[in-house]
Amino acid sequence: MSWRVVYIEESEYLSLYLDNIKITKNDEDILLPISDINTLILDNYKINLSVQLLNALSKANVNLVMCGIDHLPQTIILPISGHKLSFSMLKKQLEWSLEQKNFIHMMIIKNKIRNQKELLMMFKKNTYIIETLDRYINEVKLGDESNREGLAAKMYFRELFGEDFKRFSDDVVNSGLNYGYAVLRSQISKILIAKGLNTSIGFFHIGRENEFNLSDDIIEPFRPIVDSWVYRNLSEEKLFLREHRLNLVKLTTCNLTIDGKSQTLFNTIQIFVESILSNIENPNNKIKEVKLDLNGL
Repeated sequence: MSWRVVYIEESEYLSLYLDNIKITKNDEDILLPISDINTLILDNYKINLSVQLLNALSKANVNLVMCGIDHLPQTIILPISGHKLSFSMLKKQLEWSLEQKNFIHMMIIKNKIRNQKELLMMFKKNTYIIETLDRYINEVKLGDESNREGLAAKMYFRELFGEDFKRFSDDVVNSGLNYGYAVLRSQISKILIAKGLNTSIGFFHIGRENEFNLSDDIIEPFRPIVDSWVYRNLSEEKLFLREHRLNLVKLTTCNLTIDGKSQTLFNTIQIFVESILSNIENPNNKIKEVKLDLNGL
């Protein structure tokens, strides 16, 4: 199973050599076996790539993320056909009922708020906010009609990053959150496609121009992984630096807990997705809860 997350910033040319990526810099070559690579992140918009290599990476289902001049993930390259049963899976996705989608969305949001609450508890934040989030978990309704996700997020981010914090502002904290979420989203998209799922068909997210609606649904319980790291490391920083990007990439190799067992992030996402699909097939099958080992992040 592929396991490496490779980040390349300094290289002039990337090409295919047998079953390896050949990284060329200053007339020197480094070879990396493609079979070892789960995710390849290219953070230099001047790198030249061969079409032969791009096709080989796609065939091997390598998650290829390319960053723009601002160093933020801008492009994700994924294979057109990720699974031999893609058509039958697409048919199933189109047949998901509104009731099924609303239930799954409700369970995902409960899991997300629970992990947000756990993070605030770990950092010994305001007890009232923690108790409010705890109450919100039980108040989430089908399809989150009561908007507990939005209310929880507003309280959570202000308690974590300060009363003046605004999501999507142009600052270091938001840069860290955006970068970490984008890398995590690409990991999730790779896994969904490998299972034959169409990432544009989600449970709750329905953006017409969003190719990753399903990825944006699945990511929710995992976001506090990024939040925790950003809080610890960027709250007092003035600039979002290369070392921060590297550490956020490394964060995707962390271990989480699901079904009472410690698993890699990749395995956790797969188990979580499989439990959701299993619930769709049979409502008696429970959707597994993702728990974050935040102390280890």
